[in-house]
Amino acid sequence: MSRHDAASRILGTGFYVPPRVVTNDELATMFDTSDEWIRQRSGITERRYADETDPPAAMAEKAARRAIEDAGLTVGDIDTILVATLSPDHDFPGTACFLQDRLGLNGCAAMDVRNQCTGLLYSLATADSFIRSGLARRVLVVGTEVHSTGLDFSDAGRDVTVLFGDGAAALVVGPTDDPDRGFLTHCLHADGSGARDLWLPSPGSSLFPNRAPLSMYEDRSIYPQMNGRSVFKHACTRLPQVIAEALEKTGYSLDDVDLLVPHQANLRINEMVAKLLKFPPDKVVHNIQKYGNTTAASIGIALHEAREDGRVSEGSLVMLAAFGSGYTWAASLVRF
Repeated sequence: MSRHDAASRILGTGFYVPPRVVTNDELATMFDTSDEWIRQRSGITERRYADETDPPAAMAEKAARRAIEDAGLTVGDIDTILVATLSPDHDFPGTACFLQDRLGLNGCAAMDVRNQCTGLLYSLATADSFIRSGLARRVLVVGTEVHSTGLDFSDAGRDVTVLFGDGAAALVVGPTDDPDRGFLTHCLHADGSGARDLWLPSPGSSLFPNRAPLSMYEDRSIYPQMNGRSVFKHACTRLPQVIAEALEKTGYSLDDVDLLVPHQANLRINEMVAKLLKFPPDKVVHNIQKYGNTTAASIGIALHEAREDGRVSEGSLVMLAAFGSGYTWAASLVRF
């Protein structure tokens, strides 16, 4: 779709992170790591961990209510819910249904989107398409993750564990009559040949005869596994490509972009992407230092903070971009 086909825009944003702050020094008391080691490799200094009062749907509700209020709407104005998460409350039903019940919106459409780090962008593209087609009018898009209950807090898992945090972000998407405002394009891609470079092997329905074998605790396949070198290489290749693709489809140049809001996976990846694009570092949003990688929530949290800080205002041209497990990668160009 071209920039003249835009039919929806972001009406409001909000986010929620649990109150518990976990520093690098605290992690260093659990396994062999250090504040310096984590900062050098990821840029992260702290992250948030949830407790039993903040499962994914509960955090999603808190972020959603803030976004709906920011949009100047009421909960009853929402007709569709999309929830992006890799850490659902339960295998089934989807977290969107649990969120819907918490919001008291029983009867509206509710769907989970399972695209990990690119989940929010896939969801925004879906929301935009729903509104363009007339299937929906006001869509609540939420990314929510509780990673902390599924991480390996041993020396064997430190490379992955230090990266992740918990949190939720929400955006309300609604129609616009201005073809030059709102979502101008979406670019969505995947390459399943890299699926096992960043994945959770167990439990799974592909395992026989038991999807949750006791051996998953012994062989540690219950914990996330990552080929860090491959992820870094592919992210630094795919992100510049998909950003360039979005610009080519809309006729804009990097000089026109006021702000780049990338997925917060690793500060070093985002710094490298900006360097490869020759994009001014001060026009890239970084908040991974405070929250770690919150996967489907990260872009939403970063965008909301950029709006609060005045870095996104009326007329701003903002590029959203993500790369993650799957492999999947995506970009959305939006005019506020």
